[in-house]
Amino acid sequence: MLNHWRSPEERYARRMARIARWERPLAGPGDRLRAWTNMLLADHGIFRLLYLNAHRVTPRLWRAAQPAPGDIAWFARQGVRTVVNLRGGREHGAWPLQKEACERHGITLVEFVLRSRGAPERETILAAPAFFAGLELPAVVHCKSGADRAGFFAALYLLMHEKRPLAEAMAALSLRYGHFRFAKTGILDAFFEAYRREGESRGIAFLDWVAEHYDPQRLEREFKPGFFSSLLADRLIRRE
Repeated sequence: MLNHWRSPEERYARRMARIARWERPLAGPGDRLRAWTNMLLADHGIFRLLYLNAHRVTPRLWRAAQPAPGDIAWFARQGVRTVVNLRGGREHGAWPLQKEACERHGITLVEFVLRSRGAPERETILAAPAFFAGLELPAVVHCKSGADRAGFFAALYLLMHEKRPLAEAMAALSLRYGHFRFAKTGILDAFFEAYRREGESRGIAFLDWVAEHYDPQRLEREFKPGFFSSLLADRLIRRE
């Protein structure tokens, strides 16, 4: 609550301080303990130890919540070669622990940063095909909870790389995975609905629609999240 009353400059400075803190390599047991404590408590990782929300998107692509080192070891045993971090920011102890675990198991760690509460950025969508083409599989893609950004990435992958139908791709954004379409995160569903309405129905290819017709500002103006769904996702579950 206090963070709500801080100035944008102060919030930015605090965020940069957190990033600087966790960008440093873990120097010993004390650093590692602090990283684990931050991951489990500040980043709500204690719940992910109970349920990682891990699912196969395709036989060679997984989606999940933020993995702990033990989860990365498990994925390594399944043959995973790449971990894709959708979160960005690097603001929690999970980041250096993840880097260490990936290095230990010979897994490549890459980033493809997505937002869950704003209209998807045109440049990000247009960059996705090249990212998919260069992705070393098998891979696991994760956000914080495995519900929203992981679902959006999975939907893009199915639609653009696997050439699956739009309806099948959109099923990756589902309550089954903990995604709330009537909360603020529902703007991800609204993005695909806009394409269905303005592009697919007129025979316009997805990337052509994104490049020539998609209007992020209009999408944000027109999308109205539900109060109670947003309260559940943002205040009670505390989604990122």
